[in-house]
Amino acid sequence: MLYALCSERRRRQMTLLSRGWKAAPTDHIKSSCCLWERLSSRDPVIPMVMEHTKGTHHLRKGRVSEIGQYYLLTATTHDKIPVFTNPEAARIVLSSLQWLEEQGQIRLEAAVVMPDHLHFVAELSDGNLSVLMQSLKGYSARKINELLGRKGPLWQPQYHDHAIRKDEVLEEVTLYCLHNPVRAGLVQDFHDYPYWYYRGWKAAPTE
Repeated sequence: MLYALCSERRRRQMTLLSRGWKAAPTDHIKSSCCLWERLSSRDPVIPMVMEHTKGTHHLRKGRVSEIGQYYLLTATTHDKIPVFTNPEAARIVLSSLQWLEEQGQIRLEAAVVMPDHLHFVAELSDGNLSVLMQSLKGYSARKINELLGRKGPLWQPQYHDHAIRKDEVLEEVTLYCLHNPVRAGLVQDFHDYPYWYYRGWKAAPTE
């Protein structure tokens, strides 16, 4: 499964996936190792503070997309309905991101599914952001509506994107993404939140 397994036993068995970042391979590998240590620790982790304007009317359409650019992307459910309190619905969203990666549209770094919205960090590999988000929303909506026996829109048509600048560290943006459940007051430690993913985690084979 794509979603992170949060039991202490399995967390200890997880191993870091070595990968380079084309913008700065050696620095990114070093950064990934550092992030692995920070994510593995139960010590408080203070991520960067990013400016974020509240309110769904600030979600927007029609921005510039760049292949090879890393983005922090946010999508919100229709009428902010907390659909993803259903565990299987939340897992479908994470599996949908995996599907996008398998289709060659993104390289997924991290994701967290909140009760009524999704945050994820990814490199755009093909197409543009508009096509990417349409694919994600369409694929996941069909699966979740079938699961829940519902009809109608699942997602708001808009989305928010933040292009990760060269002066920002991918590690810090990833931490910011993963700490959304903590900032929302859902958990005190993001490890305890069940619906998150980080590329550097890999679940050990089931015994």
